[in-house]
Amino acid sequence: MVMALTQIRQDTPSRAYYLRKRTNGKSHKEAMRCLKRRLSDVVYRQLLRDAARQEGRAREDNPGAALMSSAAS
Repeated sequence: MVMALTQIRQDTPSRAYYLRKRTNGKSHKEAMRCLKRRLSDVVYRQLLRDAARQEGRAREDNPGAALMSSAAS
């Protein structure tokens, strides 16, 4: 909630998104829900990219090492 409020207080693309939702007839509460979902999607995609990058580094550091233990299989 705090992240969404901060985004609509500043002149950001998220504010434009919020205002578009309001213009399309959504209430403040509905527009905030949409914005929060959009922001959570952005954060989730970044987490996935970071995890993939971290996995790539682990392979570069030790190319012969398995990422999962063979005992876990």
